[in-house]
Amino acid sequence: MKKRVLKITVFATSFAFVEAAVVVYLRHLLGSTEPSIDKHEILLLLPGIAFLEPETAIKIMTNSALLNVERLREASTIIMLAAVASLTGLRIREKIAFFFLAFGIWDIFYYVFLRLTIGWPKSFSDLDIFFLLPTPWVGSIIAPITASSLLIAGSLLYLLRAKN
Repeated sequence: MKKRVLKITVFATSFAFVEAAVVVYLRHLLGSTEPSIDKHEILLLLPGIAFLEPETAIKIMTNSALLNVERLREASTIIMLAAVASLTGLRIREKIAFFFLAFGIWDIFYYVFLRLTIGWPKSFSDLDIFFLLPTPWVGSIIAPITASSLLIAGSLLYLLRAKN
């Protein structure tokens, strides 16, 4: 089990760098701006995360062709994390645990690599656009870091207790 956990960790960390590199390039090409949110754009507000009206995505990324590519990239990211988890886990619960582990590691290291490459985020309170699917999600980066830490801890607790 420990070898499979290590393999998922290596994959997720490496993939996080690829994702961070894409964002570095996007910020270079499009300019980096903190999201500004009007109250009427908020579809659902949860602690730490605001889900925005779908039309707000074009405000975030004004080029509709790039916006569509970015949405497909995000969907592909989830598919890749799910695929590697599916290949690693033996039973459905393991596959889910490996997905949560991969997602959590990927998400945290994504921010680590952004910090190392471009010096952002500067603090846990910096705002970020988490996803554009199915609608834009925004909030301070402490929200995904906290959620990902819990996913990692829960997954490891389950996986390391599993008998394989």
